[in-house]
Amino acid sequence: MEIVLLAFGLVLIVEGLAYALAPSLVERLLEAMRMLPEAARRQMGLLSMVFGLILVWLAYWLGGGL
Repeated sequence: MEIVLLAFGLVLIVEGLAYALAPSLVERLLEAMRMLPEAARRQMGLLSMVFGLILVWLAYWLGGGL
């Protein structure tokens, strides 16, 4: 459970930074994503999820299993 909370906290930090430092860029990215087909957005989401899972597993492994 600790690793899930850590990962969620890191996501919130990165999301917050994006909105705090470049809100107009976030808006443009959202507009560009709206123009993509649903299948492409779904595939991007799944790939992001897999990449995030790999990163969390790698951090867990490098940290000695917490």
